[in-house]
Amino acid sequence: MSVLIVGSTALDSIKTPHRENPRLLGGSASHAAVAASFFSPVKLVGVVGDDFPKKYLSLYRRHKIDLEGLQQLEGKTFHWSGEYEVNMNNRRTLLTELGVFETFTPALPKAYQASEFVLLANIAPALQHHVLNQMRRPKFVVADTMDLWLNIALNDLLKLLKRLDGFVLNDSEAHQLTKEDNVFAAIKKIHKMGPKYVIVKKGSHGSILSGPRGFFVCPAYPLSKVVDPTGAGDSFVGGMMGCLATARGPIENHLRRAMVYGSVTASFCCEGFGLNRTTKIKRSQIDQRVKELEKLTDF
Repeated sequence: MSVLIVGSTALDSIKTPHRENPRLLGGSASHAAVAASFFSPVKLVGVVGDDFPKKYLSLYRRHKIDLEGLQQLEGKTFHWSGEYEVNMNNRRTLLTELGVFETFTPALPKAYQASEFVLLANIAPALQHHVLNQMRRPKFVVADTMDLWLNIALNDLLKLLKRLDGFVLNDSEAHQLTKEDNVFAAIKKIHKMGPKYVIVKKGSHGSILSGPRGFFVCPAYPLSKVVDPTGAGDSFVGGMMGCLATARGPIENHLRRAMVYGSVTASFCCEGFGLNRTTKIKRSQIDQRVKELEKLTDF
């Protein structure tokens, strides 16, 4: 099975206390698509401008990502610039230029409309609705979000939750959505909003899954040095969805292991700027880290 991934395709300029890299390939869909490609075929839906570097299109193709749904329009590609503090959990946005992304309306090619695994990466909830309206009968739909949509598009998001199988957000967003300080209490409230599965990302502390079989705490792969965490959350959910698309049988039987594979894939993302590190690894390196993580968590 392939994974349909819809989200932002961007150029990211990233600054840390040690280094600065301009106009790297970024965006939620880019990170998720590359991560998923290690496990399954990927169909990408997004938009770029006529300034989008050809080398990045080649990079997508090198990962065998289907680009029929990638629109290329006259104008500038979505550009984001951000700066990280020494504590990489803290960053601030320096510049946001929406460019062609401002008027982006996802249009699914006919071949995409029957996709069974769908990842609605971080874009406006109204656009996520628009994608689902074009789908036939997807088997498993997961959406990611961010604090911005909780602030300016909450009603759209609440309607979307009723249409999802899985919902992914970080711990601060879970608090913002439910007004609960306790993450487990927050998860309980989110289930009542619609999703069967809720995944709360906790950065370097891993993630928490809640579903019909109860809770699962997924560890993060321990890194002694983080170069750039941009896109790690998208890599996590992309790797998870790619892994699920290759598994046979009920989703519930494979979700925990898929989260571990997603967590490990995200660890490589953090070891380089943008997608520089992730695009250079092999599947065997992911498998090796999964084995190491199994040893660390076995008791």
